[in-house]
Amino acid sequence: EVQLVESGGGLVQPGGSLRLSCIASGFIFSRYGMSWVRQAPGKGVEWVSRITSGGGGTVYANSVKGRFTISRDNAKNTLYLQLNSLRTEDTAMYYCAKGDDYSGAYNARSTRGQGTQVTVSS
Repeated sequence: EVQLVESGGGLVQPGGSLRLSCIASGFIFSRYGMSWVRQAPGKGVEWVSRITSGGGGTVYANSVKGRFTISRDNAKNTLYLQLNSLRTEDTAMYYCAKGDDYSGAYNARSTRGQGTQVTVSS
């Protein structure tokens, strides 16, 4: 059974930073690309970033490019998302999601974790 457990969210002031983690189990982590997605209250799911299975390829949504960094440690079965220069509009529940193949591309059927809440407020 695929399991994804996110952590690291919290309340932070605008301009602050957080580091999210996602521990994966139930599948061979190093063979699959992964994504981060987020959902703000009352809004749909927004794809944020993805990383290939080996970690060599990363892609970001325009809304977070230059501020967020995705990475992974395959030895620890862990996916990360470093959030810098946070804005109030980054407030959302953040989820990691397993890709269907090495690329990590996200779709509505992708398995997600339970999420970790990020709130950016002064």
